[in-house]
Amino acid sequence: MPVTSREVHLIARPVGEPEPTDFSLVETALPDPGDGQILVRNDWLSVDPYMRGRMNDVKSYVPPFRLGAPMDGGAVGTVIASNAANVPVGATVLHFRGWRDHAVLDASAAQVVDTAIAPARTYLGALGMVGLTAYAGLKEVAPVKEGDVVFVSGAAGAVGIVAARVARHLGAVRVIGSAGGPEKARRVVEEFGYDAAIDYRAGDLGGQLAAAAPDGIDVYFDNVGGDHLQAALDALNTFGRVALCGAISQYNATEPVPGPTNLFLAVGKRLTLRGFIVGDHQHLAAEYARLAASWLRDGTLRTQETIVDGLDNAVDAFLGLLRGANTGKMLIRLGDT
Repeated sequence: MPVTSREVHLIARPVGEPEPTDFSLVETALPDPGDGQILVRNDWLSVDPYMRGRMNDVKSYVPPFRLGAPMDGGAVGTVIASNAANVPVGATVLHFRGWRDHAVLDASAAQVVDTAIAPARTYLGALGMVGLTAYAGLKEVAPVKEGDVVFVSGAAGAVGIVAARVARHLGAVRVIGSAGGPEKARRVVEEFGYDAAIDYRAGDLGGQLAAAAPDGIDVYFDNVGGDHLQAALDALNTFGRVALCGAISQYNATEPVPGPTNLFLAVGKRLTLRGFIVGDHQHLAAEYARLAASWLRDGTLRTQETIVDGLDNAVDAFLGLLRGANTGKMLIRLGDT
């Protein structure tokens, strides 16, 4: 029996900060799943900063969203109809047909997840792409060594919270995080495992970092770009490493953003600055999943989510994410999950 699903469509390409009028909520009738396909009732949806780039019609590592078509993104849901022997009705699956209530997709495009280890939504955060991003960045891209001082921007965000635990696991002796506002800065230290926090909204980012790391930093995990990268370049020690993960401070810019004025420090200090995409590090996924599961069991990995209810509010949640309204992973809860 066909199912009617609601989908969020992109109907206009944003200029600067996206507006609610750039999106539309559309009802559509889904076909029954064909051979090797499943019908999933989505329970949790992920909204992520990288989605802002996909709203621009430019070539990137992920194709842009199409106008007048449903957007996609991470989701976990329950299989309610199946024509695939290996994915039965009732299974919980992780897939990429987010931004909608229901999805028909090939079973090969879904991953059955174990909800005995952790709640289903955790696979959109600490046990999923978010956690692997933190692990890959600090394990391979800007490798943390025993005794290192590590600085993470966006420390109260989804990746940033996991990064503190990963840095400690890899041998960091001190981990410093940047967050927006005194409340987030407090939680970064008291709840998320950082040794010190910088409130970037208080100003003098470079001075705050120098005070938190008087002997400099060895690794910088960059989620923000802009003034955070500039401050990190000043603070980095010789042979320091930078993992360039994101630059959320620039995603809504309408003109090219100037680079750091102190980039030449990378020469004298012999720094390594490397950008990365988590999809290039899937070989670490199983290793990370084992570690993260053990950390969740022993309580040393603290997770945090900002939950918004209903597909109707998904766009507002995404816009809030770009403004820093979230602590930890921003999730959309559908139904009574």
